[in-house]
Amino acid sequence: MRAGHLMAPMTYSADETTMTHRPQPAPNTAGHPIPILNRPPLTSRSIRTASVIAGASLLLMAALAGFGYIVAVDGLVAYDDATRNATNILESSGLFRSGIISLYIVITLDLVVAWGLYRVFTPVNRTLSAVGAWMRIVYGGIFAVAVAQLVRVLRLLNTGGAATEGTDPRYAEALAGVNRFADIYDAGLILFGAHLLIIGWLAFKAGYVPKWLGVLLVASGVGYVVDGVGALLSAGPWTDVSTFTFIGEFLLAVWLVIRGRRITLNEGDASDDPTRDAMQLADVAD
Repeated sequence: MRAGHLMAPMTYSADETTMTHRPQPAPNTAGHPIPILNRPPLTSRSIRTASVIAGASLLLMAALAGFGYIVAVDGLVAYDDATRNATNILESSGLFRSGIISLYIVITLDLVVAWGLYRVFTPVNRTLSAVGAWMRIVYGGIFAVAVAQLVRVLRLLNTGGAATEGTDPRYAEALAGVNRFADIYDAGLILFGAHLLIIGWLAFKAGYVPKWLGVLLVASGVGYVVDGVGALLSAGPWTDVSTFTFIGEFLLAVWLVIRGRRITLNEGDASDDPTRDAMQLADVAD
């Protein structure tokens, strides 16, 4: 007998030759009966909550990453000019520092999104949902290592006295640091793209997520994988494919916030195995 199940009292039939088990409600401390419920492991409320949290986190991440990476880091860093790179960072060290802080917040939100998406897609396939979540978590760790290179660059340039431009050895070391950031970040994109491929497949199979959204997520994943591999192998500048395919994750965030609040567990079809829980939208608008 599983832990937590109540022992059913035995009652006898009229001839007292057979015994039957009749479940009885257990009284609580107030003396009122408590009905015996066989609840599924996942509830509509928990999945709705996870959906909204994941979607809101993704939208916040988009804003923070836009500022932290595009404006504060990419806008200041010169990957092929040591002097200009150091000068830009030193002249706008406050902006550069704010960008680093934003990126660390993005990494923290990645962990929240990993949990939220795992909860949302567990009814489709628990194992794949877990693999996808761990991929995003590991990607967050790789991204943290990349951002740590920027912290080191900022500390390096703010240490020591002034030197003649172009002759300060810190400039060359700082340039090497920002290029290490780019290389580690590009390597992480491969894992992030693989994560989106899994999420896209789960969304396509879910039945409670529009199939076109699953297709767009797979396209986003392919774009990030191609960018990661291309940037690492390309000898020259690389044109980002994800610039045209990223829309899938953004639309997922919007869907999770707006439509995810209507996800309802069909209790009549629910089972003890979360991978078999039937999900449906309370108000389908497909």
